[in-house]
Amino acid sequence: MHEELVERRRWISEGRFLHALNYCMVLPGPEATQLATYIGWMMHRTWGGVVAGGLFVLPSVFILIALSWIYLAYGHLPAIAGLFYGIKPAVVAIVLAAAHRIGSRALKNTWLWAIAAAAFVAIFAFDAPFPAIVITAALIGYFGGRFAPGRFSSAGHAAANARYGTAIIDDDTPTPPHARFSWPKLWLYAGVGVGLWAVVIALLYRWQPTLFDMGWFFTKAALLTFGGAYAVLPYVYQGGVEHYGWLTATQMIDGLALGETTPGPLIMVVAFVGFVGAWTHAIFGESLAVAGIAGALVATFFTFLPSFVFILVGAPFIETTHGDLRFTAPLTAITAAVVGVVLNLAVFFAYHVLWPAGLDGRFDWFSAILGFAAFVALFRFKTGVIPVIGACAALGLVVALAFGGT
Repeated sequence: MHEELVERRRWISEGRFLHALNYCMVLPGPEATQLATYIGWMMHRTWGGVVAGGLFVLPSVFILIALSWIYLAYGHLPAIAGLFYGIKPAVVAIVLAAAHRIGSRALKNTWLWAIAAAAFVAIFAFDAPFPAIVITAALIGYFGGRFAPGRFSSAGHAAANARYGTAIIDDDTPTPPHARFSWPKLWLYAGVGVGLWAVVIALLYRWQPTLFDMGWFFTKAALLTFGGAYAVLPYVYQGGVEHYGWLTATQMIDGLALGETTPGPLIMVVAFVGFVGAWTHAIFGESLAVAGIAGALVATFFTFLPSFVFILVGAPFIETTHGDLRFTAPLTAITAAVVGVVLNLAVFFAYHVLWPAGLDGRFDWFSAILGFAAFVALFRFKTGVIPVIGACAALGLVVALAFGGT
């Protein structure tokens, strides 16, 4: 999104882009969709935000539904299993590359590096809740902005803008009239969003218990998890695998692999979770595909609805703060903390991929070598995600066919 919107199309300056991104990072839910909604709203009012956010999600919903059906209907075949065997190490490499990519932009000094390291230790060693990490980072940023403002400022964007050229929404572009804060608009958007949620959840409560559970769970996932898709995934894993039993741990990693191969936000893995959960619970009897589609749509609706409400309600206020260090410093610190959380997720997936039977089982050397090669391709040679996944899937298939399984 940065390359396309900031560098190539020049729709928005890097300073305004990062300010919007920092706000989306502090929000619960998927920050990529929120960022698309924010920029669409800034440029083309309310419907611009709805269209930008909606079209950011819809293509991957339909594609992931189709892939989920193929996975459940034919995933037991050796060829399909081999493809996923090769894709899983690539997923680990992609998450590691994401940590590096975010960190290279966010960690500008030793203070921010320390925040990222502390966040990693807190969530990895002490299983600290991510909301607590966010609040702590925000407090550090707030006081740091007061006593060491140079460490938490957004300085340095001017050079980037000079390199890219003038943007439609530049650093010094006044906030457009539709983006200015208004209490009546705030209550209108909040009322419509809450009302829409209440109507749908009430219908599910009377109609289908499993879909109601999904609606309630993914509402909590959207409201209680911070830092975007990579921070949401551990919570979804805990609920979908351990609490409700909608899918297995292996299926969760496979779902993430499918999510990485589809356009749109990575958090679309929730559609896979909903599809598999409704299919395996056979909520519509023999109509397994229909059940899966219903589960995927419910998971998607309740995951993304709050994001639209948060942007339309909160973005007008945030637009009044893009030059105010009191607000930007906490968000800068939160972005640094998210780097540590993403790194923790990479470790989480690496454990399941490299020791598929647990630490007492065998170490998967092929997955380790393939994952390392995928990371080198992504990091050193800047190869695209899809070619890396495709190559790893092909190698996994070769191994599966050559050695009769994985």
